[in-house]
Amino acid sequence: MPVTVLLVDDEPLVRAGLRAVLEAQPDIEVAGEAADGAAVIPLVRQLRPDVVAMDVRMPLLDGIEATRAVLRTVAEPPKILVVTTFENDEYVYEALRAGADGFLLKRARPAEIVHAVRLVAEGESLLFPASVRQLAAEYGEDGGNRAARAVMERAQLTEREADVLRLMARGLSNAEIAARLVVGTETVKSHVSAVLAKLGARDRTQAVIAAYESGFVAPG
Repeated sequence: MPVTVLLVDDEPLVRAGLRAVLEAQPDIEVAGEAADGAAVIPLVRQLRPDVVAMDVRMPLLDGIEATRAVLRTVAEPPKILVVTTFENDEYVYEALRAGADGFLLKRARPAEIVHAVRLVAEGESLLFPASVRQLAAEYGEDGGNRAARAVMERAQLTEREADVLRLMARGLSNAEIAARLVVGTETVKSHVSAVLAKLGARDRTQAVIAAYESGFVAPG
């Protein structure tokens, strides 16, 4: 089955460009389009896309609030890929904190766009880990967020789970973590699932944000 994508951007040319790039791939299908975040929830419920590629800044409902709304109201929400003009943008970090799974630059090359959609859909690696680390260093709270620290303390990760989380924060995939720790891929998947459950994170991006916010992993 192809990866289905909903495009959300107030610029028709941006949507047209993304559609052209994605529909050129045999394993990706554009399920629909919207011009504002306010239209996302009904379209997600109707189309059930795997990924929503969503502009972070829109006139009625921006990508941050639209992300929060989708995750709050949709039972099985899609992956959310925030599309932005500027990489080092506080809006992008807020979108990630709100639950977005990654971000994509509007100036990205076609191959990078396709890779981002596939990677977010698979959910087994962190998209642009160095950029996420830079955003956390610039916009995260110094010394860690108190609420995030409390969550991390309550999680009581095992030593191996902590190792896995640190490697996740560096952007390693499950296969790469398995090779680094000399264990099987299924074992890593089990550890990742345990980390997500203990942190109350819906995916590895949110777990990594929590690791940075709590000070468990230093973003610098």
